[in-house]
Amino acid sequence: MPTNFTVVPVKDSTRKAKEGDKEDDVDDNNVLKEEEEDATGDGVPKENSPFINNTDNDKGNSYDGTNMALFEEEMDSNPMVSSLLNKLANYTNLTQGAQEHEEAEEDEGPKKKAVKSPQMGTFMGVYLPCLQNILGVILFLRLTWIVGTAGILESLAIVCLCCSCTMLTAISMSAIATNGVVPAGGSYYMISRSLGPEFGGAVGLCFYLGTTFAGSMYILGTIEILLTYIVPKAAIFVAEKKEDEPDALLNNMRVYGTCCLALMAVVVFVGVKYVNKLALVFLACVILSILAIYAGVIKTIFEPPDFPVCMLGNRTLQNHNFDSCLKTEIIQNVTVTTKLWKLFCDGPEFNATCDEYFANNNVTSVQGIPGLTSGVISENMWSEYGPLKMLVENKKLPSAGGSDPAQDIYMPYVVNDITTFFTLLVGIYFPSVTGIMAGSNRSGDLRDAQKSIPIGTILAIVTTSFIYVTCVVLFGACIEGVLLRDKFGDSVKGNLVIGTLSWPSPWVIVIGSFFSCCGAGLQSLTGAPRLLQAIARDGIVPFLQVFGHGKANGEPTWALLLTAGICEIGILIASLDAVAPILSMFFLMCYLFVNLACAVQTLLRTPNWRPRFKYYHWALSFLGMSLCLALMFISSWYYAIVAMAIAGCIYKYIEYRGAEKEWGDGIRGLSLNAARYALIRLEEAPPHTKNWRPQLLVLLNLDSDQGVKHPRMLSLTTQLKAGKGLTIVGNVLEGTYLTKEAEAKKAEQNIKSSMSAERTKGFCHVVVSSNLRDGFSHLIQSAGLGGMKHNTVLMAWPGTWRQSNDPQSWKNFIETVRETTAAHQALLVAKNVDSFPTNQDRLEEGTIDVWWVVHDGGMLMLLPFLLRQHKVWRKCKMRIFTVAQMDDNSIQMKKDLQMFLYHLRLDAEVEVVEMHDNDISAFTYEKTLVMEQRSQMLKQMQLSRTEREREIQSITDESRSSIRRKNQGAAQSTNLCQQSPSMEDTLEDEVADFVNPLPSSSTTEIQRLTAAINDKAETGPDRVHMTWTKDKLFTERNRNREGNSNVAVRDLFNMKPNQSNVRRMHTAVKLNEVVVNKSQEAHLVLLNMPGPPGNRGGDENYMEFLEVLLEGLNRVLLVRGGGREVITIYS
Repeated sequence: MPTNFTVVPVKDSTRKAKEGDKEDDVDDNNVLKEEEEDATGDGVPKENSPFINNTDNDKGNSYDGTNMALFEEEMDSNPMVSSLLNKLANYTNLTQGAQEHEEAEEDEGPKKKAVKSPQMGTFMGVYLPCLQNILGVILFLRLTWIVGTAGILESLAIVCLCCSCTMLTAISMSAIATNGVVPAGGSYYMISRSLGPEFGGAVGLCFYLGTTFAGSMYILGTIEILLTYIVPKAAIFVAEKKEDEPDALLNNMRVYGTCCLALMAVVVFVGVKYVNKLALVFLACVILSILAIYAGVIKTIFEPPDFPVCMLGNRTLQNHNFDSCLKTEIIQNVTVTTKLWKLFCDGPEFNATCDEYFANNNVTSVQGIPGLTSGVISENMWSEYGPLKMLVENKKLPSAGGSDPAQDIYMPYVVNDITTFFTLLVGIYFPSVTGIMAGSNRSGDLRDAQKSIPIGTILAIVTTSFIYVTCVVLFGACIEGVLLRDKFGDSVKGNLVIGTLSWPSPWVIVIGSFFSCCGAGLQSLTGAPRLLQAIARDGIVPFLQVFGHGKANGEPTWALLLTAGICEIGILIASLDAVAPILSMFFLMCYLFVNLACAVQTLLRTPNWRPRFKYYHWALSFLGMSLCLALMFISSWYYAIVAMAIAGCIYKYIEYRGAEKEWGDGIRGLSLNAARYALIRLEEAPPHTKNWRPQLLVLLNLDSDQGVKHPRMLSLTTQLKAGKGLTIVGNVLEGTYLTKEAEAKKAEQNIKSSMSAERTKGFCHVVVSSNLRDGFSHLIQSAGLGGMKHNTVLMAWPGTWRQSNDPQSWKNFIETVRETTAAHQALLVAKNVDSFPTNQDRLEEGTIDVWWVVHDGGMLMLLPFLLRQHKVWRKCKMRIFTVAQMDDNSIQMKKDLQMFLYHLRLDAEVEVVEMHDNDISAFTYEKTLVMEQRSQMLKQMQLSRTEREREIQSITDESRSSIRRKNQGAAQSTNLCQQSPSMEDTLEDEVADFVNPLPSSSTTEIQRLTAAINDKAETGPDRVHMTWTKDKLFTERNRNREGNSNVAVRDLFNMKPNQSNVRRMHTAVKLNEVVVNKSQEAHLVLLNMPGPPGNRGGDENYMEFLEVLLEGLNRVLLVRGGGREVITIYS
């Protein structure tokens, strides 16, 4: 199926005169070569569209002069209307099949041939190809048998059902085909561009399989005609017994079918252009055969052909091994037994033992073709279904008893070779109405595809429907019922049943049908590989991409090999009646989605849906879709399920691998409408507690290269969500959008890549803001849409906040906590997030420990349950700890908690931990003191340069006074030293002496902050050097004594800790001791997160409290509820 396109720009005469020798280069640039298409991986002319952003070949041409100077800066992206209209008026999409490739190879001149415009009209381009593809093997080999078995009325019902299905599909296809320029490629492109890559790939492959199995059916039909009607003696396997004949026939079909397939594949590989040239010859065979049938019907009115059928009683006999339909005959006045006698008796003698039924019944001869005026039509009105091996009988003839069913199968009776019923016949007949896509497949060769495809296709269906309906009626009116039910013509010496009706000779039909089947098989082997190549080149099914390559001239070599391999499967089945329902399924699946595409586009009223074909309606498309689905299950319910399963698997595979193609398909529009409707419904009322689940806003940190700093955050998100609910991954860049646009897009791309790697399903939202705090606030307020908004924020604990010289990092963290509280959203803070398991890890048996200190709406209960749904945490057990005070009854608390968990349907161990009111330890007191001193020092880092230097001098002076008081006899110094590194050393020594009793970590912290103050003092552009005298010192002190900050620094080493902070620190220390003691080995610890202080002055102390609370724990998830119940005991 050709998939290449050519855009032919037409230059006006003035431009030709200017460009001169450049004409050839422009022509070369405007031909979309196959290699270029292969690189894009898309089979549509999107990349070579004559619309916006495609002005590579027009730069320098589209803008000339100063009349349009106002728009000159936009010329690179927006072409002039004049050049745009010029391209649109002369746009075409020629197929570049084998013939064009080979002609291009033969042309070695410096200038390539001008590609001819397509010239095929409706009759040659659509009508005749559809006629050739629709009429075929089933008409010649099975239609008479279907009429005889189902009767005229039920056969008409079958024909009407199938023809209605294809007519409705043709109407839908015409609407799609006339909605814009039709890509060369047929039904696959129509479906994929209308319903999206997932549906397109699934249905495209189903259509490919249907076309491939159609090739098998045509080859089997060819071999059946060859071995049954042309040269029966060519059979390799010959049955010695009658009961072995079906198996012998199937084996012959397999051997000859495989040889025929190999021969046809070689023909297609070597010279496909000859196949296309012979198409008209094959079509002529079909038309001549049909004309011969009608001529034969007319002839039966005057002179019916002589094809006697021999009947024994009311049973039909196979007329292969006897000449006369008599038991005995008189030869030279002597009565002798005939060959028929020998078939039923054990000898030619009159006294030989004969079959009882043969002895009791007479032999009669009836005319197989009684003629149109014989009245046989009344006998053929009703069905004659039956099981396998059922005898073909004429109920109107007399029949005496005495038959032995066990022996009848060895006698030369005509019997059913398969069990027959109505739905089976539907499946066998349906392939005879397929082929309606032949016109759309040739869309690139048509002069006016939008006009020719609807008219030609619908006319072809009307014509073939008329042929089928008249054939059903005429066969029933002209042919005897027992001959109609004789599938292989055994009762008329092995003649093709439909051939007995034809004029002037049965050989007209035999030869015509033989070449018709050959041609149809070659066409299938030509079209199927091109369809597979088109799918492979679209790149939507990665493992099929190898089949997109072929010979230098574009022939799909690898696709042809795969097609031949699949075709061989159908040939090994060997039965035409078994293969026909298989390809019926795949074609019906294809037609179903053509109708669905039209219905969806019509109902959505998408702006681009403007078909020129106006005689369509969504109800017709829906009826066609329903009819296709019904026919699938009527034909064969198990084949229908298999076909739908195959299509479903392909759909999910393409969806799983990520279909990156955007074709403006209708399913996307349907999704948008459904999403809009759902969002409006969601906003009508808040979700019930039973429906509540964490809808996450994940605040990610990026590094300097816009890479994700903590990818395990996304792993945790995936494990927590399991693909359910809403996930928004957000990030904030500092700056303005105009300057940071490129970085924002890069960041978004990196986040999406990480989300894909971690299998996190959700959305990405990167915001550029003047500062990080406002950016996070905007995300928390505005992320999501309507009722689909987040209710939970997930972020990482700022582990390096102490080492950071910029306090803004931890201030932003605390402000985010406050924002989520104000927005009534839950908050999850992951500590040591880089140590959390990946999605590939499988944690061995361990525990998820929940420390339930305060009630938060049930978040602490719900989160472990959600985590354990994921395979990473599935083996972990859940433990719940709660804290009891002195006045609490811990035993009763445990019972109540167990009952609560029982009602929640949660399986967890329960433990109540008692915390007694101990005295506040010296360690807690000192830790609080160091915390407040550190906080005071950090405040001084924000002072101006001059104030900072003065404070350093004041601290130094206080330190020296302290030393003098300690030494009590040392001489007082009258002059202070000049500010220099010696002063800084003295300050560090004094600080070290003061904090020496404290823990080493605290000492290090004070020293680091002191050094930071000194460093910042030295970073000013102009360092102030002053010589201090005693008078200057006291004057300066008195001048600044009113400043609160100076007082705070001078009293830094004499301060006492705030009692409220001491109590909070005591809680943090004691709770940390208990948690570490119980849960240090747990895989994950979930803990209530205390709220930030109301007074922002204590923000840094809040960070210290949290740090102490989490000390010694590896994986911790701090949880803060959103102010509503999220778990319920009710059903």
